Amino acid sequence: MLDFRVEYRDRNVDVVLEDSCTVGEIKQILENELQIPVSKMLLKGWKTGDVEDSTVLKSLHLPKNNSLYVLTPDLPPPSSSSHAGALQESLNQNFMLIITHREVQREYNLNFSGSSTIQEVKRNVYDLTSIPVRHQLWEGWPASATDDSMCLAESGLSYPCHRLTVGRRSSPAQTREQSEEQSTDVHMVSDSDGDDFEDASEFGVDDGEVFGMASSALRKSPMNVMWFVFCVYLFCFLVFVFSFVCFLVPENAENEGDALLQFTAEFSSRYGDCHPVFFIGSLEAAFQEAFYVKARDRKLLAIYLHHDESVLTNVFCSQMLCAESIVSYLSQNFITWAWDLTKDANRARFLTMCNRHFGSVVAQTIRTQKTDQFPLFLIIMGKRSSNEVLNVIQGNTTVDELMMRLMAAMEIFTAQQQEDIKDEDEREARENVKREQDEAYRLSLEADRAKREAHEREMAEQFRLEQIRKEQEEEREAIRLSLEQALPPEPKEENAEPVSKLRIRTPSGEFLERRFLASNKLQIVFDFVASKGFPWGEFKLLSTFPRRDVTQLDPNKSLLEVKLFPQETLFLEAKE
Repeated sequence: MLDFRVEYRDRNVDVVLEDSCTVGEIKQILENELQIPVSKMLLKGWKTGDVEDSTVLKSLHLPKNNSLYVLTPDLPPPSSSSHAGALQESLNQNFMLIITHREVQREYNLNFSGSSTIQEVKRNVYDLTSIPVRHQLWEGWPASATDDSMCLAESGLSYPCHRLTVGRRSSPAQTREQSEEQSTDVHMVSDSDGDDFEDASEFGVDDGEVFGMASSALRKSPMNVMWFVFCVYLFCFLVFVFSFVCFLVPENAENEGDALLQFTAEFSSRYGDCHPVFFIGSLEAAFQEAFYVKARDRKLLAIYLHHDESVLTNVFCSQMLCAESIVSYLSQNFITWAWDLTKDANRARFLTMCNRHFGSVVAQTIRTQKTDQFPLFLIIMGKRSSNEVLNVIQGNTTVDELMMRLMAAMEIFTAQQQEDIKDEDEREARENVKREQDEAYRLSLEADRAKREAHEREMAEQFRLEQIRKEQEEEREAIRLSLEQALPPEPKEENAEPVSKLRIRTPSGEFLERRFLASNKLQIVFDFVASKGFPWGEFKLLSTFPRRDVTQLDPNKSLLEVKLFPQETLFLEAKE
C-alpha cells in the first residue's frame, strides 16, 4: 500500500492505494474529492518527472509515503485572495541562494525553504564563514527585506535563485578596543562569543554601545570579567538546548515507522523540503525493500545517523545532505533510512539493531565515534550471506567528497549487481527449461490419456452398437421363427382346393418357391417372405405383368382376389 498526500491550493487530500494501481486512479479519487475534472488536472511532484495516467505505481519504485501537488492551469483561480494563495505557495517553495564570500572569493549554493527567516540564513553563513552575524556586511538583499525576522517568501527574493555577497566589517566596539589596547581575554570574549548577542540591535541598543559598556565595565574589576564570561557561556548553552527541544526521533518510540514519520517532518521543518526521501518503516523493512527483491531492482541502503549535539550536523544537513545533486543521486540509487542518536535510549536501540544486522565490529565502530564526528552516513550492500558496510562517511566532508564516495560505493554495487543479475538470469533460464520440459511432459501425458480415453470410448461405442445389432438380429430372428411356425402347411400339388404356385426372386438372384391355397390371404405370402428374412416393412413385392406393388394391396384379400392364381412370379426389392 502506498500513501499519497496531495496538495491543492489550501487543501490536502490523503490517498491510499495499492502499488498495482495506476496514476489515473489517483486522479479519479482526486476528482471526487476536489470536484476537478481529470482532463483539467496536472499531477506533479513525481521524483521521476512527469508520468502518464496509465503508468503503474509499482514501476515508479515509490516509497511508502509520497507528497504530490495538483496544478489546474486551465481553471481560473479561486475567488478568495490571490495574494494569500501566492504567499502560501512561496512558503512551500525552496530558494537557492548563491552567496559569495568576498574575502576568500568562494561561492556557496544554499537551499532554504520559503518559511526560513533572513536571520536563519545569516546564522548558516556564520557556520560556513565564521563571520558573526553582527560583523556580516551584505549586498544584494531586496529593498523590502528590512527585518531579519522576515521569512524569505516575503522578502522579495528572486525565485528560484538569488545572488548575494557577504563580507566582514569591523564593529565600533572592536575599533575602540583596539585603540584603547584592551586585554586579550576581553577581546576573545567579545569576538568569539559575540554572535550570541548579535540581536542586541533588536532591543534598540547598538552593538558598539553594548560591547563598549561591557569592555569598560570589565576593565574596572576582574570579578566582572569572570561574571561576564560565565553569562556568555550560560547563554550559549541555553540557546543550544532550546534550539533542539524537539528531537528528530522521540525517546522510547514504540513504532519505528511513526518515529521515522516524525523524523521526516522535523527534518523538513528545519532544513526544507529538498532532502532525501527517508524510508518510513523499520530497518528490517528497509532491508527487504533494498536487498530482497529481483537483482535488477536492488539498491544500496544508506543509513543516516543524526546527532543534534554535534557542531557539524547543521552544516552537513543543510549544505550537503540537502544539496540537489545529492538528493537526486540518493533517490535514484539508494534506499535511505535515518535515525537520531541524540538520546541515549535511541542510541542503544540502534546499536542493538546494528549488532544484529552488521555484527559487533560495526556496532563497536559506531559506539566509539565521538559526538563531534557525527552525523554519520553508512553505505550498506546486501550480499547472499550477510550485509556488508561499504563505507562510513563522517560529517566533516564536502559535497564533492560525499558524491565521490557515493559513486565509488555505487561502482562496487553495480559490479556485484551484474553478477547477481547474471546468476539470476541463468537460474531463471534453467527453471524455464525445466518448466518447459515439465509442461511438455504434462502435455504428452494429457495427449496419451486423451488418445486412450478416445480409444476406450470408440471401443465402448462399437461394443454398444454390436450389442444393439445383436439384439436387433435376435429380435428379427425371433420374429422370423414365430412367423415361420405360424405359417399354414404347404398344400400338395394334387389338392381338392385350388392351389396357387408363387415363385419369388430375391435381390441376390435366388428364388423362393411355395404353393398356397388360392383361398389363403395375401398376408400369408407376406409372412412367408418375412420368415425368409425379408420383412415386408423393408421390402416390397412387385409383379411383372402388369407391373404393380403387391405390398400395397389389401393383405386380407385372398390370392384369388388379387389375381395371384394359378401361378405368378414376383420380385423382392428393397424399399428406399
